Amino acid sequence: MKINSQKIEILQAQQGLTTTILAKRSGISRQNISTIKGRGTCAPVTLAKLATGLGVDPSELIAKEGE
Repeated sequence: MKINSQKIEILQAQQGLTTTILAKRSGISRQNISTIKGRGTCAPVTLAKLATGLGVDPSELIAKEGE
């Protein structure tokens, strides 16, 4: 599933979250989060975990057409 890596970065900055803190909050390894942001894709279950860690609806992280 394509995700908006920039949106993740923005949400992290707004909330003052390091990747390590986001990893703990979402239950995803720090390395996996970095890989996801770099590739811009992840599985739906991983998307849900990331969204939970960021406190947003998963739909907010899905890349829109042209992103």
